[in-house]
Amino acid sequence: MSDRILVTGGSGFLGSALVRRLVGEGHDVIVLDNGSRGSLRRLQDVIDRVTYVEGDIRDPEAVMNATRGCDTVFHLAFINGTRFFYEKPDQVLDVGVKGALTTLEAALACNTSTYVLASSSEIYQEPTRIPTPEDERAIIPDVTNPRYSYAGGKLISELLSINGFRNSATRDMIFRPHNVVGPDMGFEHVIPEFMMKLHASTDGWAKDSATLAIQGSGEETRAFCYVEDAVDELMVMYEHGRKGEIYHIGMDNEISILDLIRRMGQVLGIEVTVATGEARAGGTSRRCPDISKIRQLGYQRNDRFDEGLDHTVAWYRDFLTRNQTPIYSV
Repeated sequence: MSDRILVTGGSGFLGSALVRRLVGEGHDVIVLDNGSRGSLRRLQDVIDRVTYVEGDIRDPEAVMNATRGCDTVFHLAFINGTRFFYEKPDQVLDVGVKGALTTLEAALACNTSTYVLASSSEIYQEPTRIPTPEDERAIIPDVTNPRYSYAGGKLISELLSINGFRNSATRDMIFRPHNVVGPDMGFEHVIPEFMMKLHASTDGWAKDSATLAIQGSGEETRAFCYVEDAVDELMVMYEHGRKGEIYHIGMDNEISILDLIRRMGQVLGIEVTVATGEARAGGTSRRCPDISKIRQLGYQRNDRFDEGLDHTVAWYRDFLTRNQTPIYSV
C-alpha cells in the first residue's frame, strides 16, 4: 500500500537514505528542507520522483502546507554534528524545539495517522548499562556545557511528542539512532574528522604513514551502524511499531576508537600512529545500544559495518582528493 509521507530534513544524511528507500517501495514522498544542513545532491537519483519543498522547519505555515494530505510524518530535521553543538547551541535548540512543535501541531491538525520523531543516543550521556536499553535514564549533567544543547533539544522534542500525542489517534513513535555512518555523512563526525586529519598528515595521501591526534585515550567505544542497516530498522519500525513506543536504531557491535582507526588505516593502506589527548568535556566513554526491541518487531540483524566503512572511507578519500575544503554546511 502506497502512503503519502513527509520527511523533514529529507536531504540530510539519514533523511536522504530514508527517502530513497521510501520512494523505492512506491510511497509518495514530500521532502521539507531548507538546505542548511542537507543537499539535493543526496537525492539526485530520486529527485524527479519526490516533491521537494524548500522551507524552514520553524515556520508553522510551511510545515502545515507540507503536512496537509500526508498519512505519515518522519521528523528528522535538526542541527547535527558535534562541532555545531559547541559553536551555535542557541540555534541547535531553536531549530530542535520549534521544529518539534510545528510538526506535531501540523500532524494533529491534519489528522496524520503516523508521526515518527528522530531523537538521539546523546540523551543517555554516560549510560549505566551496556548494551543500553530504551528505558535507560536520560540526563543533562551540566546545563552550562553547550554540547548538551543537542541532547537537551532532543529530550524536549521527545517530551513534546509523547505528551502531545498521548490522547490522540495518531500512532506516534520515537527512534534513537546510535552512530549511523556512511558516505557523504557530513564533516562534523568522528570518521570524517579522522579522514581530514589523515589527509593532511599524509600530504594528500602521498605518504604511507601518519600520526593522528585524537581526544581521549582511544579506549572509548562506539557501536557504529551502516546507514543502509539503519534504514532497514526504520522500515521495520514504520511497518510494525506501536503507538507511544521508543526504539533504538543501530548495531550492538561495540568497538574502540583505536580499533576504528586501525581499520581505517587498513582500508587506506596507511600505517597510523595515534597521539592521545585530553577528552573533551561532555564526551561519552562507551555507547552501544540494546536492539532487542526492534528485533522483536521482526528486524533480522544484518551488520554491514565493515562493508560500510570501506564505502565511507573511499568516499571521503576521493572527496578530499578532489576538494581542498570540506563542506561544513552538510
